[in-house]
Amino acid sequence: MTLSQLGSIVLVGAGNMGGAMLSGWLKTGVPGASVTVVDPSPSEAMKVTIAEAGARHVSSLSGGLVPDILFLAVKPQLMDAVLPPLKFIVGARTVVVSVAAGKTLAYLESHLGDAAMVRAMPNTPAMIGRGVTGAYANPKVTDAQRNAVQSLLRVSGPVEWVASEADIDAVTAVSGSGPAYVFYLVECMAEAGRKAGLPADLAMR
Repeated sequence: MTLSQLGSIVLVGAGNMGGAMLSGWLKTGVPGASVTVVDPSPSEAMKVTIAEAGARHVSSLSGGLVPDILFLAVKPQLMDAVLPPLKFIVGARTVVVSVAAGKTLAYLESHLGDAAMVRAMPNTPAMIGRGVTGAYANPKVTDAQRNAVQSLLRVSGPVEWVASEADIDAVTAVSGSGPAYVFYLVECMAEAGRKAGLPADLAMR
């Protein structure tokens, strides 16, 4: 399945992660006209990206739209407010993809109903297309839906599917949080170089 054949996509949240994913989709072949972005206050740069791609931007959804893929890219603490209005757009053909850390499938189902769902956990390098994403699909996800979701996720880097939802928690701890420790190590090494007499910018390079 190519990115141009994925059907309609609703992306909820166009912040750092959602915006990076959207930019990656558009650059690699997802037709802008197939994407609806739901975000009350995207950045000016993201507004330009959406407009130039011919995608649709709305602050909230109205009736009549049942997407093939509903992609949730909002922060976990916002999910309680964001999810209830979305229940009416989840149809029989819709697969829901969430990248919110710690929000279980049971939690998503309590708001959106019994649907095909994928929990995915990208990490920060995904924002420059060099991340790794762990993903788990519930039994309702068809092979075609899984392939479609993988096509979207892999624009940010490799995708690793795990055998159980519990494994996503381990992915979050190791892969999702891991880059922060690498960044901290780099900062410590640069600081050691500075203390040894190197200019700070040279030590960081």
